[in-house]
Amino acid sequence: MSRTYLVTGTSSGIGKATAERLRARGHTVIGADLKGADIEADLSTAEGRVTLVARAAELTGGRLDAVVACAGTAAFDPVTIKVNHFGAVATLEGLRPLLAAAEAPRAVVISSVASVHPADDALVEAALSGDEDAAVATAQAAVDRGEGRVIYGSSKQSIARWVRRTAITEDWAAVGITLNAIAPGTIVTPMTRPMIDNPEMRAVVDSAVPMPLNGHAAPEQVAPLLEWLTGAENTHVTGQVVFIDGGADAVLRGEGSW
Repeated sequence: MSRTYLVTGTSSGIGKATAERLRARGHTVIGADLKGADIEADLSTAEGRVTLVARAAELTGGRLDAVVACAGTAAFDPVTIKVNHFGAVATLEGLRPLLAAAEAPRAVVISSVASVHPADDALVEAALSGDEDAAVATAQAAVDRGEGRVIYGSSKQSIARWVRRTAITEDWAAVGITLNAIAPGTIVTPMTRPMIDNPEMRAVVDSAVPMPLNGHAAPEQVAPLLEWLTGAENTHVTGQVVFIDGGADAVLRGEGSW
């Protein structure tokens, strides 16, 4: 059965691969990105988030079967927490009424295996409290002290925790909307390619994200999981952070997650 999806971050990477896979299977996909998409919106800004939700309502007639929130960035800059956490939350919360109008509504967002790396606890808590100004200030402080690298992992931890606490609420579970996150390992995209192609940087990447099963993944290898999580057949998987990381989480945490 054909479904209507909204996918953010469709210009490249996982978002592009997912949109292409869904369209190839006969689904209607509304793509969103900074440019070159059905909806052009900057999710680091309040205006862009409003635009995304308003245009989605117009293009769908107020009903949406699934949302795949792929838009993200890994800059050592406060924009990373703005897009990866606040942009994702605004996307999912803003489109929730459209999902609630569907028969089998589903939503998923991209976290990362970086969510298990050391994080800036103050940044994570500011994000989870919904205080974007405080989160941006905390992220900038990290940059100022030379620790901008922690912003990405912190943003992925905060969005994963947001999913865990939000998925089981009356606004989501009680109205039949599944809400999950996936946590990829190293994915070969335009963003990661320069690091992977540099032997020294690749060694650093592989040390931080060891993937004993089949190594680095292509975006096309992640898309099938997103398709299943947002399909009508997924009736009971919710509130989960599903690692698709070649075993990296198991290497890094062992049995510690239990």
